[in-house]
Amino acid sequence: MTSLEVWGGVECTVNRVGERFFDQLERSGHTRRLDDLDRFAALGIKSLRFPALWERLAPHAPDAIDWTWTDAALTRLRKLNIRPIVGFVHHGSGPRYTSLIDCTFAEKLARFARSFAERYPWVDAYTPVNEPLTTARFSGLYGLWHPNAHDRSTFLRILLNECTGILLAMQQVRSVNRQAELVQTEDLGRIYSTPKLVYQAKFENSRRWLGLDLIAGRVDREHELYRWIRNAGVRDHELDLFLDAPCPPDVLGINHYITSNRFLDEHVDHYPPCSHGGNGRQHYADVEAVRVGAASLVSPYAVLREAWERYGLPLAVTEAHIGCTRDEQMRWFLEVWNSARRLHGEGADVRAVTAWSLLGAFDWDSLVTRDRGHYEPGAFDLCGPEPRRTALCGLIEALANGTEPDHPALDSQGWWHRPQRVLYPVPHRPSHYVREAHAPHVRPTRELLITGARGTLGRAFARLCEHRGLAFRLVDRSTLDIANPESVRHALEVFKPWAVINGAGYCRVDDAERDRETCHRDNALGPTLFAEACASRGLPFVTFSSDLVFDGKARSPYRESDGVAPLGVYGWSKAKAEKDVLAAHPGALIVRTSAFFGPWDRYNFLTFTLRQLAMRLTVRAAQDMTVSPTYVPDLVNATLDLLIDGANGLWHLANQGATTWADFARQGASMRGYNAELVLPVPASSLGLTAPRPEYSALGTERGSGLMPPLEAAIERYSSACVIAA
Repeated sequence: MTSLEVWGGVECTVNRVGERFFDQLERSGHTRRLDDLDRFAALGIKSLRFPALWERLAPHAPDAIDWTWTDAALTRLRKLNIRPIVGFVHHGSGPRYTSLIDCTFAEKLARFARSFAERYPWVDAYTPVNEPLTTARFSGLYGLWHPNAHDRSTFLRILLNECTGILLAMQQVRSVNRQAELVQTEDLGRIYSTPKLVYQAKFENSRRWLGLDLIAGRVDREHELYRWIRNAGVRDHELDLFLDAPCPPDVLGINHYITSNRFLDEHVDHYPPCSHGGNGRQHYADVEAVRVGAASLVSPYAVLREAWERYGLPLAVTEAHIGCTRDEQMRWFLEVWNSARRLHGEGADVRAVTAWSLLGAFDWDSLVTRDRGHYEPGAFDLCGPEPRRTALCGLIEALANGTEPDHPALDSQGWWHRPQRVLYPVPHRPSHYVREAHAPHVRPTRELLITGARGTLGRAFARLCEHRGLAFRLVDRSTLDIANPESVRHALEVFKPWAVINGAGYCRVDDAERDRETCHRDNALGPTLFAEACASRGLPFVTFSSDLVFDGKARSPYRESDGVAPLGVYGWSKAKAEKDVLAAHPGALIVRTSAFFGPWDRYNFLTFTLRQLAMRLTVRAAQDMTVSPTYVPDLVNATLDLLIDGANGLWHLANQGATTWADFARQGASMRGYNAELVLPVPASSLGLTAPRPEYSALGTERGSGLMPPLEAAIERYSSACVIAA
């Protein structure tokens, strides 16, 4: 039996919502960067799910096909020795001249498939329609995608059209290349329930196989869903097509996500209104099984094994992705890999695990029903001018080369194995309908060393490291004096961290004008000594700088490459630290940021302001100073992701959006429902500030424009998380 391979894929959905098409390839820019394929090849992947999408290649007429990009891309893939697995429809409904309920959809798709096969007769792997059952559910039952229906008949009509399209497309392809294989993908999430809803769970667990059963020629008169299908108006001759000319997959592709498994509960009061639904007979909540306290976890291994036992066909995991922090992305991919490897070791024909999506995805948090620009990175991060490798790339490379990945982020279990997974405790619910997961291997944990135990940053890093399952050691000045070489040496020898985050420093901007020596010691000398010590031991080092390194003469956001010209002692100490730290440790990560606000610190400007407004007191705020307020949880999470990725150099991390202090206060007041007129805009010169400050210090970035969310969204999350005590 061949060894397990790593395949790759790019999120390529072109789905229709109303009259609008959501095009993931356009948003990611993949079709404008042929060198993406070289990046993928460097990871060691053997096959690539290749998007030759009908909607993109022939958008206006069936015979008006533009082969320009596919010619170039497929030529490059052949040179790179990567096998393409070509997809024609990916959660889409085809071009505007057809749809999923068009009675000629299948014939039109088959015609397009033949045109493709004739142009590229050497291509030997196809997925004509991705996840037909899932697409039929979302389009025909849930009303999320075109044609936005909510009934069984439309659901079945869509599914039959898609499955017929698969059969006819493969017939046409094989008339050109007899060796062409069908790699058929589907999400096979399982349904669990309380005892009263077992009947519904049983039905949905039968229905999830229906698309695969159809193309494999299994839906005969004895099939458990035959009467249900016929009662919806489907005629026997439509089903006989699949019995007369079955097209079982050559490889069954399993797309499995943490939230694929669902839990049904008639006690709707335990769950949010958005989860409430029903079947016409009973009202119930439908939620992610992983979030229910009574439900035990179901591992990817169990899903794969179930598919293997049902069909006995070669398997591959054709999508393995989670929209989460970098460490969790790595943990999930490794868990899927280990599940596939376990089943492979038991004798099942498991071919590969697919890194999906290599370039991340847009707006899948809303199932691509809204255009909000929400981006989830994949193996590469698209927030900068060029795709940036993340730590997931290193994981994929290791697995592709047959070695075990050894990143410290992998020392802990994913959130789905930790207590925080539970959003709905409901402890009295029985769990005997849910299989136990195979327990993942737990490694000895390596720690991050975090300084600044008494400060905003140090405490925030500790809180979020705990939330993310990253082991850490938080220390204060009494344990570690960063400006004392012996203290630094001793701490590194005793704690043996895998990386250091310096959250300590002198932060009293006005006092610095009178206490230059202490400010220099804590902000410049200390970080430099610490950086030298980390460099000598090969340890990653993170420290923080400030927007106050700039003089404020600009009128557009400062970028990382802009020259510094601090106006005061505090800004000067930070500018010197930037220069000296990078000289001592070129691999260090220095984060410039600005104007903290967060839910855990009572002393930041916004929290103080809202506390005053809650007591109906006025607040004076500068109207002539423009800054980039930074939500501390966003800052910490982005910094941790960059650290895990091995990023270095200067990075600007501030929430997207510049504002004056007065407008910032008014925006926060409006979000909380306070009287914004109590915010009094005044000149900065009237506030009695000792240290000079730039009039304009907004931060932009040329390295990671999407790493930090928009300011408005950050204020909204702050408002929800922060308790304002008068």
